Amino acid sequence: MGFLDIDNATKSYGSVEVLHKVDISVQEGEFLVLVGPSGCGKSTLLNMIAGLEEITSGEIRIKDQVMNGVHPSNRNIAMVFQSYALYPNMTVGQNITFGLEMHGVPKPEREKAMAEVAKLLQIEQLLDRKPGQLSGGQRQRVAMGRALVREPDVFLFDEPLSNLDAKLRVDMRTEIKKLHQNLGTTIVYVTHDQIEAMTLSSRIAVMNGGYVQQLGTPQEIYDTPANIFVATFMGSPAMNVLPAKVVMLNGRPHAEVALFDGSMAQLPFSQDNLSHWDGRDILLGIRPETITDMDGADRKSSNIATMTNRIVVTEPAGSDTFVSMQLGGRDVIARMRSDAEVAPGQDFTFAVNMEKAVAFDPETENRIQG
Repeated sequence: MGFLDIDNATKSYGSVEVLHKVDISVQEGEFLVLVGPSGCGKSTLLNMIAGLEEITSGEIRIKDQVMNGVHPSNRNIAMVFQSYALYPNMTVGQNITFGLEMHGVPKPEREKAMAEVAKLLQIEQLLDRKPGQLSGGQRQRVAMGRALVREPDVFLFDEPLSNLDAKLRVDMRTEIKKLHQNLGTTIVYVTHDQIEAMTLSSRIAVMNGGYVQQLGTPQEIYDTPANIFVATFMGSPAMNVLPAKVVMLNGRPHAEVALFDGSMAQLPFSQDNLSHWDGRDILLGIRPETITDMDGADRKSSNIATMTNRIVVTEPAGSDTFVSMQLGGRDVIARMRSDAEVAPGQDFTFAVNMEKAVAFDPETENRIQG
């Protein structure tokens, strides 16, 4: 049992079910990120936790108290919206303390709480300004301050950084991470940005089509994706997924993949659970950073395979160079060091860290686990 329990929760609009039996248990102090494409159900789930949307079936509990039918004002949650939702006619200080005032908190306590939050968020100098005089990042800090001052059981963030420019988004991401580390608060955070999900969370729920596709730590989601959707949604650039065949060589399963000229490379798997797939087609998942040159290969890996293939395109990107090639009849991306000596049209010997390779069933698109 967790601090926040979502138990078999569904949501329907008429006969259309948009959330399907969601089961998530969030521990106290955990940072859970709900991530997925637009329309996947993540904001609907957040609104159900907040009480802004009614739950169709199942239960939502906070501190073991059933929240079904409980008004949002009685749930002791605080929500930070994408749009900031600040009162334009109030000062920053009034915006921060308005909720406390509505709950009858005496003025001295309100001012003390406001001062503490303003110092934490470094917005003391903004308290007498109106929202219209603030930048987007400053407004987001004020919206966070309004949530923090209430000391709720659960913080809910609904895509809070999506209106900010790229640099400010990175800065605010760091601030939210620091805030969580300092306060140890329980947070449920919605985003469509998988970088936000990976960097902020202690656990991630990847959603698509109203289903939780996978729930796990960022490392679990990244290294052992449950299916092809998770594999290709999480990671930038996305995981390469290409047709291959399992062949047994010297008693060990290998992935046989077609090179640019139609010849075959045999890449040994680290796991033995593919032995009974001998002779069968699979989809092979390899992350770009696990395909590199011999000097850049992971020294800790016990399974570095090599293959010689033709480079099609090189893309210098500052700290990295991305290399495109044809593998298994598909465009595959390798992530090389910035100083890697590679050129289009070159036949190059790649090092592939097969410890990190993942095999998927081409029919179900689920990861093969046994």
